[in-house]
Amino acid sequence: MKILLANDDGIYAPGLAAMEKALRAIGDVTVIAPATEQSGVGHSITFLSPLVCKEIYDGDRRRGYAVEGSPADCVKLGVVELMDGRPDLIVSGINGGLNAGINVLYSGTVGAAIEGAFFGITSIAVSLEWNEHAQFDRAAEMARQIISQILEHKSNSPRLYNLNIPTPATKLPPGKAELKVVPMGVARYGEHFIKRKDPRNRDYYWATGDPPPEHGEEETDLSALEKGYLTLTPLHFDMTERAQIDEMKPWNLKVLD
Repeated sequence: MKILLANDDGIYAPGLAAMEKALRAIGDVTVIAPATEQSGVGHSITFLSPLVCKEIYDGDRRRGYAVEGSPADCVKLGVVELMDGRPDLIVSGINGGLNAGINVLYSGTVGAAIEGAFFGITSIAVSLEWNEHAQFDRAAEMARQIISQILEHKSNSPRLYNLNIPTPATKLPPGKAELKVVPMGVARYGEHFIKRKDPRNRDYYWATGDPPPEHGEEETDLSALEKGYLTLTPLHFDMTERAQIDEMKPWNLKVLD
């Protein structure tokens, strides 16, 4: 199985190295990742500048490529130009920090997986809760186990998934961590800023990174992660609100002038 591995933390991120090592047990892994950190860029792609690529080696072994572009650029370039044959699976991560709730919309990690899904390739974004002493190797092994089971059970159609791993789960004995398949939380948060003055007396604003709000009755990735569960959310990039199409047909909208 050919696997394209990307991320948004950059080619030398420890989470990427751990995920590469774990995935090599199930397939032939090609790393194609940003040359520098691209956190928070979402699904952006590069149009107005060239995508410079550099081969990256681990000793004599070629790991893959560093791309001076976004995570989605890496996947697009990898599928179309850089890989020797079409990949069977695309994995993005491990990201240093959870990508749950509305962060899914901002995440470069998820953006890379979405790009893979655009190509009709099963794609999985993997993120680990931020911790100064993050156990990336343990998280990568957990992710590999989940990915293997996904590939075993899913239908033949390509699918898109978002996997999040809380820190406490990585510290449990083997077989004790639990996973829940849940929807992403959509509560809005993180909209508070601290206003300050720079040395030239200009105003600037610093996002506070407020925690998610209290959860409703439905269990989501946010509430399940708080309880220590791994979460897996199937995603779809088609943002059409299909129920409204039928509702809007009788409106008979017209251009009047």
